[in-house]
Amino acid sequence: MEPFNLKSFKKKMMLNRSTLRRFLTRVETKEPKGIDKVQHQEDVEVWKDMDCLACANCCKTMSPTFTNDDIKRISKHVGMSAQAFRDKYLYFERGDKDWMNKQQPCQFLNLVDNKCSIYEVRPRDCSGFPHHTKKKVLDYTHVYKQNVEYCPATYKLVERMMYRLEGEKLK
Repeated sequence: MEPFNLKSFKKKMMLNRSTLRRFLTRVETKEPKGIDKVQHQEDVEVWKDMDCLACANCCKTMSPTFTNDDIKRISKHVGMSAQAFRDKYLYFERGDKDWMNKQQPCQFLNLVDNKCSIYEVRPRDCSGFPHHTKKKVLDYTHVYKQNVEYCPATYKLVERMMYRLEGEKLK
């Protein structure tokens, strides 16, 4: 697998973001026949060429949502009380009522090798990211619209689905 160029991805994403979002809006408006099957097939293809450790953009630019179970499990793992863990690493997002990282990149990301220092006990949100097969496409287009900007695998998946369903190629 070749090294990942995050700068190149960001440039390509900025050129094509609106096209991908319009495609996802069309999917929401009128679900294409067989889209879930296409999504599953293309997801398999996408992961043949993706290596999350070569990128880690999600850990560098996004914050997972920490559930109370996540906080208990991780704080125990790092030898802190749940309250001390929240105080040191998290803030409460009042609008969504979610616990989020205070800093970016994530405090648990090793920037040398892009590995997570708490991988075994990482938040559920992290372990499921980028959530491609979590739900049916129609139920998760809002997540794809967000993640297409941060996750090259999601970008590639939406690009491949768009090409397969509409024959449209990106710049």
